[in-house]
Formats: sequence, C-alpha cells, structure tokens
Amino acid sequence: MNTSVRLKNLIIIITLTTISHVANASALTQVNVEQGTLKGVAEANLTVFKGVPFAKPPVGELRWKAPQPPANWQGIREAKEYAPAPMQAGNPVSGISEDSLYLNIWTPAKSADEQLPVFVWIYGGGFSFGSSSDPIFDGTQLANKGVIVVSIAYRVGQLGFLAHPELNKESKAGVSGNYGLLDQIAALKWLKKNISAFGGDANNLTIAGESAGGISVSMLAASPLAKGLINKVISQSGGSFGPTRTNNYPGENMSTLQQAQAEGVDYVKQFGATSIAELREMDATKFIPKGWSLPGGWPIVDGYVIKDDQYTLYQQGQFNDVPALIGYNSDEGLSFVWDPDVNKFVAGIKKRYGPFAEKLLDAYPVAKNSIPRSARNLVRDAAFGWHTWSWAKLQTQYGNAPVYLYYFDHHPARKSGAKDEDHGSAHGHEIAYVFKNLNKSDPNVTPNDLKMSEVMATYWTNFAKNGNPNNDALPNWPAFDDEKPSTMYFQQQPKIGPVPDIKALETLDQYFQWRRTAEGEKWANKAAN
Repeated sequence: MNTSVRLKNLIIIITLTTISHVANASALTQVNVEQGTLKGVAEANLTVFKGVPFAKPPVGELRWKAPQPPANWQGIREAKEYAPAPMQAGNPVSGISEDSLYLNIWTPAKSADEQLPVFVWIYGGGFSFGSSSDPIFDGTQLANKGVIVVSIAYRVGQLGFLAHPELNKESKAGVSGNYGLLDQIAALKWLKKNISAFGGDANNLTIAGESAGGISVSMLAASPLAKGLINKVISQSGGSFGPTRTNNYPGENMSTLQQAQAEGVDYVKQFGATSIAELREMDATKFIPKGWSLPGGWPIVDGYVIKDDQYTLYQQGQFNDVPALIGYNSDEGLSFVWDPDVNKFVAGIKKRYGPFAEKLLDAYPVAKNSIPRSARNLVRDAAFGWHTWSWAKLQTQYGNAPVYLYYFDHHPARKSGAKDEDHGSAHGHEIAYVFKNLNKSDPNVTPNDLKMSEVMATYWTNFAKNGNPNNDALPNWPAFDDEKPSTMYFQQQPKIGPVPDIKALETLDQYFQWRRTAEGEKWANKAAN
C-alpha cells in the first residue's frame, strides 16, 4: 500500500473515530420528557441540562399553593442556563425571581438505558436563602464518578412557608405552610417520571443536602408524601428531632400549625392587608425576608407533610426506612455564636435550659474571658450533633436500613500558638470537599485537602450507588451500632473513632427528653413569655 493510500485511510479512521466520539459524547444532548423536548450542553464527558422546569411558576393565584405540574411546550426547549433562585435577601449568581421552580442535571450517560444512580442535592440557607446555581454545588466532578447529579430549587422565606387560616381553607389537605418542602417533593416526583430519559435509574435515587438542605432530607425521610420517591438519604449538618418550639432556639425550630397560622395572621397585618387575595396582588419583592425570620421561614408540623414531632415518628416506626449517611462538623458553633460576650452567652444558656443549664455548662465549659470551642460545641450539638446522633440511634433501634455516621474535622493548619480546642471545621466547610470543588489555585488548599476531597466524594458516590459507602480501596466505614457506637472521622485522613463528646451529648439528651414532658413544656412556655 503506497503512502498516499495509507494517509487517506488514516484520515478516514481518524474522521470516523472523531464522529463516533462526538456522537457518543452528545448522545443525550436532546431528550424527551413528559412535557416536551429538552436540549442540553455537552461538556467534556457529561451532558448538562440547566433550568429544567419541574412545576408551574408559583406566581399570581399559585402563590402560597402547592406546586402544580409544569406546562407542556412545543418544539425544543433550551436547557443551557441556570434559572433564577427563589426570592431572598441573598445575591445568587443567577439572580432571584418568584418563578424559580427549576432543576439542573449533570449526566455521564451516553444512552437512556444506562440506569445510573441519581444523586439529588437540596441547598441550605436557613430556609430563608439558597440557590442551586451556587458554584460550589456544580455537579461536574461528582457526575464524573458515575452518578447523575441533580440540584433542585424550592421556595424559601415567607413565600415558602407562610401558614394562614385562609390558606388552610384553600388546601385540599386543609393545611398550609410547607410549600418549600412540597416543592422538593414535586421535584422528586418529576425525576421519578423523567430521569430515565437522562440515563438514570428512577429506583436508585439518593437525596442529599446540607444545613436546611440536610434538615429537609431528615423531614422527607419521615414524610409519608416522600414514600417511594427516595431510596437513600444523605444529611450534612441536618436532622430535625427536637420538640416543637416555644422560642426560636436552634434545634427547637419546629412550630405547630396552630402556632404558625396565628403568626401568619399577624404577618398579613403588617401589610395593611385584610386577605391573602390582597397579598397575592403585591409585588413579590415585598416578601423578601430580611434574615432568618419567623413566621414563614421554617417548616412546621402540619399533620400532612410533617405528621408529628420527628423523634416520636421514629419511635413509632413511621419513617421511610432507607439507608442513611449522616454527620456534622466539629466547629459548627463557630458560625452561630455571634456575640462574644461570655456573660450574655451564659445567661442565654440558663434561660433556654433552665434546670439543665448548670449540667450543660459543666459538660460544655465556658472560659472566663472567651467562648472556646468546648462551649461552642453546645451550640453545635443543640442544633446539629444531638439530632444526627439521635437519628442514628432511632433508625438503628426502630428500622432495618443501615446508618453511616461521620464527623468532619478536616481544616487548614492551625495558626501559630492556637490551641487545638479553639480550632475546628465550621458550618458548611465540608461541601466543597464532597463536590470536589475545592479551589486548587487557593494557596491554602493543600494536596492533603485534595486527597480528602477525593476520599469523601468516593464514599458519597459509593453510597449513592449501593447504599454502602465502602469499597476495597478505602478504610472500612462500619454501619452505626447502638451497642458499640462509632463514627467515621474525616480528620487529615479517614479513621473510625468514638462518637464525639458522647457524655455531653447524653446530658443534652436528658434535656430534650425532659422538654417533651408536661413539666418541661410548662417551663419552656413560661420562659418564652
């Protein structure tokens, strides 16, 4: 064969290979879902679909109503840009709008029949902020580990959680207030029907979230409305196992429907309005929360989405018994102790915990002139640690599915002279590790950080695939055992250790048990007034 013929054949082979590669890479850039045809974008080894509607815009008459199925469309709908985030005081990169019920999909599938596991992310933000367009939630790196990554949106603040007697009457369920959670459930229903078109397995769906997103995961794990929609759950700094509130204390944020609707009536009066109809005529910007505000900024025990106190539900076996991977960070309290005044801190502990205050101050000691990590840990555990530990215990006692408990304490090197007990991993610090979205150009990001990120992303995606985080290449992570409790420490390297501050947690547990008694409820009501 002469040189020109060989060259011609080589060009043909390269051309055919290139065509095959492009076709393979873009095989799912156009998919048919229930409402019509979507066109995404091929990015490296993935196809990405952004701004996919899973419900009608909750505007006009649909403001403060359960989400409705999205409308059909004609032709091809471009899915290339993030949709705006819900109305909020924050500044998401995608902007804000009342029309915000969209989701985003990163799929490595090259055909619709691959049946890949699905990892669904729910953002945090105290139920008053948050956005699926936050760059830290970009799903590219996780999706490249063999899962379809989805990020969903939900209404926050008063637009997401306002309860009111008029809204109760409008609802078929006779309740109001949990619209943000109903948005999450609507997104899961849409995925159940449509994710197979993106190469996903509708029967292998994991919901995951951090902070309010992790609390949402906890609530969906106990909601009858999510039954059959979720196969595994991941909660990072979440859980919602406290009693209903008498004051807005971390860990006791849940209100009853009666409380929430009474506060909703007062809320409506702020606007000089006499009806919900009048409020629906107002511009949505008027309802932007100025902070983590109540009423309207937190889910409620409505007897429908959330049937009861979640601790009680688990004791009764009324929860979605699916594998769970749950945990929290070592220095969560750093993000929530805003006033450094020691006297005010101690006074607040005494007001909240009453007869348990001295025991808790002994368990979580306060320094004379500062609020060290040991004291901040009380805030950490009251808001996150106790809830996560209780979740692990309750599911182990009353369920069959395994729970994998973790403690994230991986953080930059301590400053010269800093004490170990004064330094830990703050709230939300683990997210970039899980998503493999650490800033590699940041001089503070070390090779060990990148290694830890790879380890965590592998555990998380293993769990999404199989309901078990382990593989032969990683240190073994045993399921939680209430008889021999342990947790996975992410602390420079992954290792198994005891549940942190277990004696202090047991003291806090005594408080929460007492709060559920008639005496504890009576004291809490008195302290709140």
